[in-house]
Amino acid sequence: MKNILVDIGNSTHCKAAVTDGDSILSVRRIPRKDLRMVMEDEVSRRGPADVLCVSSVAGEEDSPGNWCAGMCRKYVQVSADIRLPLQLDYGTPGTLGADRIAAAAGAAAVFPGESCMIFDFGTALTVDFVTAGGMFSGGNISPGLSMRLKAMHEFTGRLPLVEAYEPVRPIGKTTAEALVNGTVSGMMFEVEKYIENNPGSRVIFTGGDAVFFAKMLKTPIFVVCNLVFIGLSKIAQLNG
Repeated sequence: MKNILVDIGNSTHCKAAVTDGDSILSVRRIPRKDLRMVMEDEVSRRGPADVLCVSSVAGEEDSPGNWCAGMCRKYVQVSADIRLPLQLDYGTPGTLGADRIAAAAGAAAVFPGESCMIFDFGTALTVDFVTAGGMFSGGNISPGLSMRLKAMHEFTGRLPLVEAYEPVRPIGKTTAEALVNGTVSGMMFEVEKYIENNPGSRVIFTGGDAVFFAKMLKTPIFVVCNLVFIGLSKIAQLNG
């Protein structure tokens, strides 16, 4: 069995992976505009996929379902309406992001029988909760690292746009340092308070800025960079 997994987020790039069923064989970061060309090349070399499973938070017009005919035996787009390897306890399941569903499925697969708290450090910072019984019980969303820095620049007259780095001291001595310290430290305080309020939960970091924040946190955590793909793989098998 060969499945193709695609994760389309809010940035100009997406990620694609190939699996043989259980094992993720390769992961590629691809400009979204090139996704169709890359997948056509993949299929021409390896043959059509058994299942093409997609997590997308983009508009419907960008969905591979519009052009993937002949690339796979079955197309699966993640939503609350398909078969999932966990239950959803969410008041508006139709609005629940596919990436959050996939990450929760991945956490339940990696740490079965454990309550998990998933921090996804992407365009937004999401923190989601999976119970020991395998139920997604909800979560929260706040701006991510780059979004916070850009917002302070774009919604003020004089604050500069700065790049993030690990603070070298607790109190900023320049405006640029104050912006970085306030943003990074603020996110760390946010994360640490969640951890403090949820003792006993397995703490999982994923997303593009996961390693950046993991290096600064003293609490034991697990960085699972391919968490969404692990979840997508389980969903593909369940719906194949």
